[in-house]
This record gives sequence, C-alpha cells and structure tokens, in this order.
Amino acid sequence: MDRNQIYGIVLIAAILIAYSIYTKPSEEEVEKARQERIIRDSLQLVQDDIDRNKAAEFANNENQSINQESLSQNDSTIQDTTKENRIKRAFGSFGEAAVGKQEFYTLENDLIKMTISTKGGRPYSVEMKNHVRYDSASLLLFDGDATVFGMDFFAENRSISTNELFFKPIETQLEINATESEKTAVFRLYAGEERFIEYTYKIKPGSYLVDFDIRFVGMDKLISGNTNFVDFKWFVNAPSLEKGWKWENQNTGIYWKYFQDEVDWLSETSDSDEESLTTKVKWIAFKQQFFSSVLIAKTSMLNANVEHENFEEFSKYLKKFNVNISLPFDGGTDEKVEFAFYYGPNQYSVLKEIQINKDEDLNLTRMIPLGWGIFGWINRFAIIPLFNFLGGFFTSYGLIILLMTVLIKLVLFPLTYKSYASSAKMRVLKPQIDAINEKISKDKSMERQQATMALYRKAGVNPMGGCLPMLLQFPILIAMYRFFPASIELRQQPFLWATDLSSYDSIFDLPFTIPMYGDHISLFTLLMAVSMIFSTKLNSSQMQGANAQMPGMKMMMYMMPVMMLLWFNNYSSGLSYYYFLSNLITVGQTIIIRRFVDDKAVLLKLNENKKKPKKKSKFQTRLEDMAKQKGYNDKKKK
Repeated sequence: MDRNQIYGIVLIAAILIAYSIYTKPSEEEVEKARQERIIRDSLQLVQDDIDRNKAAEFANNENQSINQESLSQNDSTIQDTTKENRIKRAFGSFGEAAVGKQEFYTLENDLIKMTISTKGGRPYSVEMKNHVRYDSASLLLFDGDATVFGMDFFAENRSISTNELFFKPIETQLEINATESEKTAVFRLYAGEERFIEYTYKIKPGSYLVDFDIRFVGMDKLISGNTNFVDFKWFVNAPSLEKGWKWENQNTGIYWKYFQDEVDWLSETSDSDEESLTTKVKWIAFKQQFFSSVLIAKTSMLNANVEHENFEEFSKYLKKFNVNISLPFDGGTDEKVEFAFYYGPNQYSVLKEIQINKDEDLNLTRMIPLGWGIFGWINRFAIIPLFNFLGGFFTSYGLIILLMTVLIKLVLFPLTYKSYASSAKMRVLKPQIDAINEKISKDKSMERQQATMALYRKAGVNPMGGCLPMLLQFPILIAMYRFFPASIELRQQPFLWATDLSSYDSIFDLPFTIPMYGDHISLFTLLMAVSMIFSTKLNSSQMQGANAQMPGMKMMMYMMPVMMLLWFNNYSSGLSYYYFLSNLITVGQTIIIRRFVDDKAVLLKLNENKKKPKKKSKFQTRLEDMAKQKGYNDKKKK
C-alpha cells in the first residue's frame, strides 16, 4: 500500500466520522423517539389486553351458547372459526386453553376435602371435615369464584393470567380419596406441543398438609428470556366462621415468616393495611381466629406484597386478603417451584409439629396470639401443658377449667399468704400512723412521710410487701386473658348455659346495642364482676393502712369490676368463667387465712422488732466507710 492509498483511506474515515457526528440526533430528538416508542408499545399492550378481554368475553358467551340446539351446523362452524381466530390473536400459544368447560375434582383425606377447578387449576374450596361453622353448616375456609389463584406473566408479548385459563387433568379421577394411602392429582395448562404449566397436588392420610408443585415445561420458548420471576396472585374473601363477628374479625389477618428470620403480620384491628416484603419469604398465611390457609415454600419466595381490607360489619365475610408473590423463574426448559399448603386449625400442638424441611422450624405457632414476652412463655411452658394434661383425663372443659384454676391458685397460694400477711402488718400499724399524722401537720408532708417510713423500718414492715406478691401474679392473669380466646379446644364446647366457651354466653338478647357493652347480657361476665366486687371489698377492709397512704387506690379497685363488665361482655365465656372461679377461690382463701392470722400477735411481734438493733445494710455500711475514708484523707492533706 503506497502513501496515496493511505492518505485516501484516512480521508474517507475522516469524512465518515464527520458525517456521523453531523447527522447524530440531539438529546431532545433521542428522548422524543424514546417516548414515541414507549407510547407505541403501551398502545400495543393495551390493544392486546382489549383483544384478550374481548376473546374471553366471546369465549364465555360461546360456552353458554355452544349447546343451543337452535344453531345450525353452518352457523356453529362460522362461530368456531371466528372464535379460534380471535383467541389466537389474544392468547397466542395459550389460545386453546382460553375456552373450556369448568369441571370440579375433589382431593380429600380424613381431615380435609379440597375441591379443585379446571378453570385456573386452582383450589376452589377447602372444607374442614371434623369441624362446622357456628351455625352447624359445613366449615369452608374459602369457596367459590371470589378467589384468585394463579400466575400473571408476558408470553409472546401478551399478558397471560392462568387463573382464567383451563387446565386439563392428567389421569385424574373426579373423586380422589387419600384416607388410606397417599394420592396425587395433576393438572396441565397447555401452550402447544410439549409446552405446558403443570400443577401437582399431593395429600397423605391424617395430614393437614397438601404438597403443591408448579412445573414449567418449554416456557423458555414463550416467556421472555430476561424474565427472572413470575407474579403469583392469591386472593381470598375470608368468610365469617364464628359466633362473634367483631372478635373474630379482630383476630383475622395476614401473617408471614421471613426466610430464616422472624414472623410478622399486618394489623388485625385496622380497617385496611398493606406492606411490601422486599426480602425472601418462607410462608404467608391467611389466618382467622381458629383456622388458617398457609402457603409454605420448600425453599423461599423472592418477595411479596400483602394487603387486607375489612368488609362491612356483620357481613358474611370478614376481610379481603390479597397477596402478590414473586416466584423464581430462570428461563430453563424444565423448572419446578415446590410449595405446601397447610389447611387446618390454629392448634398449638398441631402447628408445632408441621415441618417441610428437616430441622427447620417454621414457627407457625406464632399465629396463635398467646401474648408476647413472659406472657407467651407462661402459656407455652405452663398453661398449655397443664391444659392438655387435664384434657387427657376429662372431657368436660368446664370441669377442666375448674381444676386448672384450683391448681393455679394452690401454686400461687404462698404469694397470696405473703400479700395478706403484709396487709395485716399495715393494718395493725394504722393507729400509730394516725398518731403520726395528728402530731405532724399537713403542711409538713415530707416530715410526715419520713416519720412514717421510720416507723415501718423499725417495725420491719415493707409498705410494698402487699403489692409485690400481687404484681407477681399479674403475668398469670394476662396470660390467661390471651389463652382462652385463642384456644380452639374450647370452640363450640358447651358448659351450663354457655353454648360455646370460646365465645360469649348470652342469657338475654337486648333489642338495642349499648356502646362498649353490646346487644346481649353475659351471665358469666356478670358473675365475674360481682365476685370481683366482693373480693375487692374483702381486701380493702384489711388494707386500711395501705389505703391511707394511697387514697386513690380504693376508687380504682371499685372501678375495675365496672370496666371488666364492659370489656368482657363480648369476650370468651371461658375467660369470664375462669376469672369468676379465681375470684371465688381468692375470697375463700382470704377468709381461711384470716382465721389463722391474729392481729394482736402480729402487733406484738412488730413491737418486739422495734426493740431489736437494726443491722445496717451492706450498702449503708459501704457509704459510711467511704465517708470515713474521705474524712481521713482530708485530715491527712491538712
């Protein structure tokens, strides 16, 4: 190559570069072109959705009219041709699955009965075979077309929703019974030859678990290659199953467990709530007061959005549950995502044993509101074992609650006795405290207080000695407050006039509603309030010394029964029954203790304590030593 050729090549390259720079569009022109492309693509997607909706509407109409005898063969052929063309344009390779007849298949064992619809291949309803609703009707966790269960994704530049397409059963009988051995039901959504989405349901005898696997075969040819997840939508209207709508609604919500992390939930008492779960999720539950539907991943879900919304009060439904889950999709020729459903009761002993992977704790028991911190520990490690132990010997839950109350009060009796003994000391010292108050005027409140505390110190009396034992019993009361309404064992269990110990009892239905009280009268709640007044009156008579120091305490003690009467009228009758028994036993214990505690003997012992030299506490001794050491050092410096 000579010099002239080199000059020519360089000149041509320079001309091309200059031309490309000169003809390069400006940033405004590039942005305008990008916006035009976005608008054009959006219009195309909208048109695809319009075509899809029209095709779906046409398919529904076609299903309704296809069997009409009035149609001639020629008309039917024309309609079939039109239908196929419109469906192919709207659904592409999924066109044949857009039209079909909805059929139902049942998969059941001795505990649950699941109905599966070919439309969407989804669980259409789930029945608890060993439980019924409060009105004795069949207990269905969900039922009907008011549910959504399926995936949304783009295939061949079309929006596909599997919930609206028809799956075909694969060697599946209409009724599958797994009471004696494990059974499987398989449904496929075809998208051409050797291309399908497969749902597999598997159930074992005596189990509330249903294995659920999603398999993608040949979808890499339809779904975009840069897609790494598909949206899975799960929507359910939660039906009212229990007697008290308000209380049931306040214990109904969405729970979930983060992958290898804690359990969390939406606010159950709010009218609506939602949250975006941006990290991996292990399971998501539609939880009601006593039953739950839980979707559990064998590995994990990528992320999810969860939300619920209340229905109008006293309607047939409680809340609208809506979950949008991201499922992993790697674009392979044959992929599987594995899940398991738990359809069953919120029973501690049952949920504790549910396990998908070995040595993995699902923490499903957190759905049961047993209380946080120490209250939950008391329920898990003391109350529930005691309740189950007594349940192994007795069938009457009213009797079980009675025995459990007696045992708890016996265990707490040392604290009750100590509280009474402290109150007796305060009571016998009251004349001396009154003398101090008469000697020291009211305007010298600090001097009064110091003289009173000096009297207590000499007599060896702790003014808080009567309160501390009661405070130690307080966690038991709170734990029981959480335990009874959450115990499915009490559900629909009758006792005396109560028809359901897990709900309120009513001896009279009011023709109107009283705010904060309700539209009925609960006898167990009335008995609880009356027994609390007697217990309060008995205790206040022996706590005169304490009441003198805290005059507002007496009013508070008498206000509590009134407040409890308002709060507990709509609560579990088993809880009111327990508190009623507890108050009766407390009254009995107090009367018995009174016979063994002599006020004169107590006063004599306190007077003897005054004469004894008081041993300095370690803290006081340390302070005096520090003061002496400081004085010694000061003298040394001088």
